[in-house]
Amino acid sequence: MADSEALGFEHMGLDPRLLQAVADLGWSRPTLIQEKAIPLALEGKDLLARARTGSGKTAAYAIPMLQLLLHKKATGPVVEQAVRGLVLVPTKELARQAQSMIHRLAAYCARDVRVANVSAAEDSASQRAVLMEKPDVVVGTPSRILSHVQQDSLKLQDSLELLVVDEADLLLSFGFEEELKSLLCHLPRIYQAFLMSATFNEDVQTLKELVLHNPVTLKLQESQLPGPEQLQQFQVVCETEEDKFLLLYALLKLSLIRGKSLLFVNTLERSYRLRLFLEQFSIPSCVLNGELPLRSRCHIISQFNQGFYDCVIATDAEVLGALAKGKRRGRGSKGDKASDPEAGVARGIDFHHVSAVLNFDLPPTPDAYIHRAGRTARANNSGIVLTFVLPTEQSHLCKIEELLRGEGEAPILLPYQFRMEEIEGFRYRCRDAMRSVTKQAIREARLKEIKEELLHSEKLKTYFEDNPRDLQLLRHDLPLHPAVVKPHLGNVPDYLVPAALRGLVRPHKRRKKLSSCRKAKVKTQNPLRSFKHRGKKPRPAATPS
Repeated sequence: MADSEALGFEHMGLDPRLLQAVADLGWSRPTLIQEKAIPLALEGKDLLARARTGSGKTAAYAIPMLQLLLHKKATGPVVEQAVRGLVLVPTKELARQAQSMIHRLAAYCARDVRVANVSAAEDSASQRAVLMEKPDVVVGTPSRILSHVQQDSLKLQDSLELLVVDEADLLLSFGFEEELKSLLCHLPRIYQAFLMSATFNEDVQTLKELVLHNPVTLKLQESQLPGPEQLQQFQVVCETEEDKFLLLYALLKLSLIRGKSLLFVNTLERSYRLRLFLEQFSIPSCVLNGELPLRSRCHIISQFNQGFYDCVIATDAEVLGALAKGKRRGRGSKGDKASDPEAGVARGIDFHHVSAVLNFDLPPTPDAYIHRAGRTARANNSGIVLTFVLPTEQSHLCKIEELLRGEGEAPILLPYQFRMEEIEGFRYRCRDAMRSVTKQAIREARLKEIKEELLHSEKLKTYFEDNPRDLQLLRHDLPLHPAVVKPHLGNVPDYLVPAALRGLVRPHKRRKKLSSCRKAKVKTQNPLRSFKHRGKKPRPAATPS
C-alpha cells in the first residue's frame, strides 16, 4: 500500500470500471478531500466533510457510493432491485450536475447502476414511471423526494443504505428543515450518511445531529479559497452608484477583462437593469435567475460553458437563502417574488473556465463571497475576483475580509489600481444609457424573457429533441430591446480611449459575423445600389464589334 500522503485512486481498492472512468475524466490524482474521504467511506463510516467549492466534493461521495453498490451486487446474495442510494441537494441545477457526474463515473457499469433525477416538479408523471423501475441511486431536492415518498412512488424504508446531503450549509437556509425532518421518518434506522459542505455553520451542526451517527469529521487544513498565486482578489472603491456602471462599461467594452466573466448582483431587478444597460453598448449578456424554467437555466449554463457568450449575470443564492430561512419557501424580497427557491446559482454550479468574477453588488455575508469567488480558479486554473464597493459599504467589506484571512495574515483584497479620471470621457454615454433603463423597461424585459423561455421550453421541446442543431439558434444573450437603444453607443471612438490604454485595448465586438459566402452575396445582390446614391446609371456593357 502506498503511503497515505501519496494515496492514488489505484490504491483505494476501487472497481476497475470506476478506475477506467476516472482515467477518462483525466484525473491523475485525487484531490485532498477525495484522498481523505473515499477510504473512510469505503470502511462504512459516516462523514462530515468540509472542503472549499471546486475541490471535488461530488466525486468524493459518488465514487464510494458506486463502489459499495457494485461490490454488493458482485459479492452479496441476489437481492431484489431497490433504491439504495439517496442524494439530497438544495437546487435543481445541482441535482442535474450531481446526476451528470455520477453518470460519467458509472460510464462502464451503466447496466449495473442506474441513476434517476427527480428534482423537476413539472416531470412528475415521467418520474413516477422511472421510480417504478427502482433505480439504484435517486437524486433530488428534499421537497421533491418527500413528495414521491408520500405518493408511494418512492420507497426507502426497507432498502436505503447510503444517504448523501450535498451543500449541507445551504439546505436549511433554503427552508428545507420541515421536509428533511419529515423525510427522515421514512428512512430506515440504520444507514451510512455523508454531509458535504463548503462551510461549517449552525445549520450544518443541526443537520449533523439529525442525520449522522458517530461521524468522522474532515475539516481539511486548507484555505476556503485558492492562494494568491491562483486566485487574485481585488476591491475597487466607487464613489457613487454611477461610477460602478461607468467602471463596468470600461472593463467590458474595452476588453480590459479577457475571457468569460460572471457578474453577481443581489436582486433580479438589478440583474435586468445591468443587462439592459450593457445592451445599450452592444455588449451581449444573459441573466440566470429563478424565474426562468429549469430547462432554460440549464441551457444557459450549457451554452456559457460551450463558449456561446462570455458574460452571465447571476443573482446570489445566499440572499434567497437568508430570506427563506425560518419562513415558507418561495417568499423572497419585493422584487423577487416569483423566484424559484430551488434555483440558486452562487453555490456549487460548475461554470467552466471562468476568468473573472465581478461582484457588482457587495456580497451580504462571508459565505456568499466564498461561494461567488469559488466560480473561478477551479481545479488548476487561475482567476480574478473584483469587488465593487461604495464608501458606505467599506466597513462591511472589512468584516468579510477579517473573517476570510484570519489573524495575523496579510490582506487578501488588494486595491484595484484604476484611474477613474482616464475614463471620464465615457461618463456622458453611461448617463445616457442609465436614463434609458427605466423601471417600466425592466418590467417589460422580465415579462418578455419569461414568455419566450416558456415557449421554448414547452411547445418546442419535442421539436428540438428531433432537431438538436436548431437548439443552438436559441441564444440567451439576444437583445431584449424594451429600452430605446442608441446605435452610436455601440462604437467607441478612438479619441475617447485613454492614451495609457490605447496599446492594450481591444474594443468589444459582436461575436456573430457574416460568413464569407454571405458577404459575397451581399456585395453582388444589388449592383445598382452604388449608382443610385450618386444619381448615375451604370454604363452599358461594350458590345463586341
